[in-house]
Order: sequence, then structure tokens, then C-alpha cells
Amino acid sequence: MDSKRISLFMGHYGSGKTFVAVNYAVYLRKQNLPVDIHDLDIVNPYFRTIDALNFLKKNDINLIVSPYAETNVDIPAMNSASYKMISDKNSYAVVDVGGDDRGALALGRFTQQIQEENNYECFFVVNKFRPETRDIEGALTIKNEIEKSGRIKFTAIINNSNLGNETTDEIILEGEDFVKKLCCETGLPLKFTSINGELINDNLKNKIKNILPVIPIKYGNWL
Repeated sequence: MDSKRISLFMGHYGSGKTFVAVNYAVYLRKQNLPVDIHDLDIVNPYFRTIDALNFLKKNDINLIVSPYAETNVDIPAMNSASYKMISDKNSYAVVDVGGDDRGALALGRFTQQIQEENNYECFFVVNKFRPETRDIEGALTIKNEIEKSGRIKFTAIINNSNLGNETTDEIILEGEDFVKKLCCETGLPLKFTSINGELINDNLKNKIKNILPVIPIKYGNWL
């Protein structure tokens, strides 16, 4: 997969955007690229990149996160180091933007410079089995709200459809069909489908073009 210097991951709460962003950062690092992962989720989220700190360190990935991460302080504050995603043209920036339209507001201060550099991708992460994106109409509503709030258009869609430990081939392929229909509705390409590496088999490889193997979370922790 071709990769731009800046990769923005956005989606509704529970879409798995943080999980996919962390795994994508690892994918880039395995290509010997210098990678920073930026957490712009400056309001209390369900799952944060800070939860994967040890995993990221093990993979030699730099995490840039709010100074209030991993505390009980609920203050929308951003680390000044986040501007490195704009200033350091030699580093690949994987950006975990906040969930839905409210979270995307934090991206606004960077949007103009990101667009001026024009070396970015903006991914809409979709899990077909979340209530807000279980049909095309709901997914389109979420997509439009995020684009308006973040002041940037999506360039591709990522299929992260799963049911956690209950995920089967049938679930993955049902999500794949759904996201392909969403791609037709939006005119956006499908970048890849993220699948738990333990579930990937020849059947899925034969039916899905681009797969990003992801490392599962067990008992709430990264391996």
C-alpha cells in the first residue's frame, strides 16, 4: 500500500479508529520509516493511544499525546509537540483524531497547513456493526458531520467491521460488502480492511484485496 506522509484516522466513537491507527503506525515502522503517532483526542475517549504506550515503545514509535492523558483530569489540552506533524517533513505522522464531529474540531487548527503540503490521506474508519453506522444513511451522516467539523474531506475508507471475539469469516465479509457499497455511494476508494491477524485465512485472502493484519487486544491490554 502506498502511504502519504500524514495519515488522518477519523470515525465515530467505537469504530476502532485508534486501534487501526496504532496498527497502521506499526505497518509503516516495519518499512523502516520514522513514525510519530499523534493523539488529537483531547476529550475523554473510550480508548486512547496512551493505553498502547508500551506496545508503541516496543515498536520504536514515538507517541505525542495530551499532557493530561492517563489522568483523571478532563481538560481539552493539546501537546505543543503536535505541531511536529506539520513542521517535520521527514517524519511520517499517523494522527488519531477524536471520535465523531466533536472530536474532529481539534484537527481544524492544522487543516490548512495539511492541505497546503498536500501529502496526506484522510481515512473514514467504519465498523458496520456499530449502531451509528449499521446502514448507509447513518454512515453518510457521520461522514458528513466529521468532514464539516474537521474542515477536511475524506480521501478513502477503512473497513474495520468486526464483533470482537465473536468475529467470523461471515462477519468480516458482510462488513466488506457493506463498506464497498458505502464506497460506491461516496466515490471514495477502500484503502484496506483491518482483520485480526489470528483470523486471516486463505478464504479471506481470496475474497479481500487489501488486508491490514492487526494485533488483537487481549484482556484490555496490547500484546
